[in-house]
Amino acid sequence: MAKKSKKDKWFTPVRGSYLPNNWKGWLTYVPFIAFLLFSAWVDWDHNDSHSYAALIIAADWVAAVVIMTWLAKRTS
Repeated sequence: MAKKSKKDKWFTPVRGSYLPNNWKGWLTYVPFIAFLLFSAWVDWDHNDSHSYAALIIAADWVAAVVIMTWLAKRTS
């Protein structure tokens, strides 16, 4: 597989994480952040038990971070 130039990479590795490098990276990163905020708001607002809501939020966030990290690793 040929090496990608810096401008072809969607994400740049930074200290064990990834940051968007071009418009394609931002096009996936912004909805990711929006999903995290929206899922926290919906789960917290629609559950009577805050401890149960926290567990649901944690599960949503872990799944989203795993998928985003996998995507960033493949496109960087």
